[in-house]
Amino acid sequence: MLRRALASLAVLLAVVLTAGALAAPAGAAEPVDDYADYQPQKKCSPRAKPGTEALGRHLVSRYGGAYGGISRGCTPGSTSEHQGGRAFDWTLDAASKRDRRTAKAFLRDAFATDRAGNPHARARRMGIMYVIWDDRIYSAWNEFRPAAYLSSGCRSRKRCSKTLRHRDHVHVSLSRAGGKGRTSWYDGRL
Repeated sequence: MLRRALASLAVLLAVVLTAGALAAPAGAAEPVDDYADYQPQKKCSPRAKPGTEALGRHLVSRYGGAYGGISRGCTPGSTSEHQGGRAFDWTLDAASKRDRRTAKAFLRDAFATDRAGNPHARARRMGIMYVIWDDRIYSAWNEFRPAAYLSSGCRSRKRCSKTLRHRDHVHVSLSRAGGKGRTSWYDGRL
């Protein structure tokens, strides 16, 4: 009888330990969104999307800088997420030490690994497709590794304007879901 009770206790203990090992730890983060692929503007719809507006307001209120705008008029033959209401320009100056620190703080926070071990968690939750700042592009499809950036409108950095080099603003382009505020970061924000 004692043997049977000990065997039952051992089975129960094994079940409890296995269930505990498989369960998510208390306070575990929600699953993180996938990396956004490149989703170019397909039609002219420059009205600011709700997710883009919410992210722009968040960046300015959380980090500083100025709200540089979202929408641009549509130009036939050109592609820009601004023309789709999914790109935000955040006014910071790469020549300013304070503004460089501000941009660096945002990039560090957006590209950090969360407690659950998800790399670039906040950027993925925000639906960020890519960021351009100070001659660098950080794209989701490249896991946000910095790469040299030169606007197609420039022959060389030396002959390129501060604006086209993204040295007077941080450009943030969102996926379609991010622009609509349909990624996990926007839950409860819109």
